[in-house]
Amino acid sequence: MVKKKEEDKKLTLRQKIMKEVHHYWDGTKLLAAEVKISSKLALKMAAGYELTRREHRQLHRTVQDLGRLVPFSVFVIVPFAELLLPVALKLFPNMLPSTYEGQKSKEAKASSLRGTRKEVSSFLRQTLQETGLPVSAANAQKEEFTEFFRKIRTTGEAPTKADVIRVCKIFKDDLTLDNLSRPQLVGICRYMSLTTFGTDTMLRYQVRHRMRQIKRDDRAISFEGVEALSVPELQTACASRGLRTHGVSPARLRDDLTLWLELRLKYGVPSTLLVLSNAFMYTQGKDVEFDSQIDALQAVLSSIPEELFHEIELEVHTAEGAATNRQRLEVLREQQELIEDENEQSEKQSEGGQSARVNDLENIDEKEDEGRQEDVLRREHEAELQAQANTSTSATGAQQSSETKAEDKKA
Repeated sequence: MVKKKEEDKKLTLRQKIMKEVHHYWDGTKLLAAEVKISSKLALKMAAGYELTRREHRQLHRTVQDLGRLVPFSVFVIVPFAELLLPVALKLFPNMLPSTYEGQKSKEAKASSLRGTRKEVSSFLRQTLQETGLPVSAANAQKEEFTEFFRKIRTTGEAPTKADVIRVCKIFKDDLTLDNLSRPQLVGICRYMSLTTFGTDTMLRYQVRHRMRQIKRDDRAISFEGVEALSVPELQTACASRGLRTHGVSPARLRDDLTLWLELRLKYGVPSTLLVLSNAFMYTQGKDVEFDSQIDALQAVLSSIPEELFHEIELEVHTAEGAATNRQRLEVLREQQELIEDENEQSEKQSEGGQSARVNDLENIDEKEDEGRQEDVLRREHEAELQAQANTSTSATGAQQSSETKAEDKKA
């Protein structure tokens, strides 16, 4: 590192200019090669052939670079506009196409993201009690729900893995995002490297869009296999899901990504809760096993505020026809306050001359195969009980055998 700095200091002004010219010339050649490859991929897709995950990402990256090339080309065409390029890149760091981005810029962005995630992780862990996690009553069972929260709130008893997963599935992505407070929305946007400007509706739209992308990518990776990913692809996939990548071995990254896919696809845990649990664990510098992920999910669930717990309880009772008018009135008041806050934000935005609105009506919750996921949990629970029974049977058999031998010796 010191040698590199010394070499940079020794470069003359002309050498530095030539170095930058070569860098952008190589970036232009790389962009031309990517356009050529992506054109074939576009024709392949137009012909009805399905693209692999790697091909789809290549095409998507090239389209993004071409979109960024339009404002970037203005600095090349307009005389002396290139002098303002450093200022523009400072204000809009994502304006530069990926083929022109240098190694130092990539490292600076990665370092900045790590710092942001550490800061947001601590913030989310301190303010999770403000997080809204509403329930999807169609999947709720009153006994399971109340028993789970009785354990973690009153008795301090540790719920089983199956209990945590069942309750996690109650908190669907869309309803969770609709009830997040603004500080929590801003925190998630920063953690997922999204812009934090705009109203709550715009922030929710961004998060929903990113979650839909991650869900599609989950299925593609699961179909092709985690082993098919190269190390850079593995690091990118883990980073996009909020997993720690700096200083982590490729084997560990594969384990973390496999765990994410298992919880997301096999058990149907909502991706919003998984991102929150990853943020909860991000500041930990220790190896995290499956039980620790479950512990993080349990910590997210146990930090639900009292008023939110009332809303969830109402949803469960409504699903079973046991809700009272008083419960409905309390929840109605809470939801009305949220609606009034959103209307105030929209009015302030209109007064400021910003009338842009987003159509945030598309749901990201897909219809999960609940029966299959319940069968998986039931089979795992039965296997645990069978293992315990076998252990006790073998212990009893060994005890009876020792007693028989003792009686034979006496005889």
